[in-house]
Amino acid sequence: MWRSSNKPPWTLPAKAAYSKYDSARAKRYFGVPNIQTPPFFPILSLPPQRALCYIKEAHPTAFVLIFLAIFREMWEKGKDVSKADILADVLRQQLKEDEVKVVLEKANSAPIKQRLNDNTKEALDRGAFGCPWYFVRNSKGEEEPFFGSDRFHYMWEYLGLPWKDIELQTAGQPKARI
Repeated sequence: MWRSSNKPPWTLPAKAAYSKYDSARAKRYFGVPNIQTPPFFPILSLPPQRALCYIKEAHPTAFVLIFLAIFREMWEKGKDVSKADILADVLRQQLKEDEVKVVLEKANSAPIKQRLNDNTKEALDRGAFGCPWYFVRNSKGEEEPFFGSDRFHYMWEYLGLPWKDIELQTAGQPKARI
């Protein structure tokens, strides 16, 4: 998010050193032990992002599965999904060959490039400065931003969803809320 003036954590020495602890904790907490930073990171993420823009429009029921497949291939298997042939292989997990060809063509079209640019500009104009960033709308039609993978409980609360708070269990002592 260079246009937001935010700096990626790995570019700041203290955050880079700390990230090994934070990453290990997040992997355990979210149950994703195989996630690793690929050797080619950071990538030019425009090709998969553009493909996802088109997929969301043309194949909305497959969008989440394709998003997760792209994520897994890059973060668990270390594949550079910015490369057309690798992205095509990932898309084939959910789409037919002719659909994959269309997705790759459309991902390079001027309208889809503009859509991604517009989406990015809108996010930045609304305050986004990093990833993950969420704009969440509640049942009253109100919307608030949320940043970070450790903010889900704030989102659930905002949405009025039932959830359990984190509790520290101690023998013979009252439960302590964190």
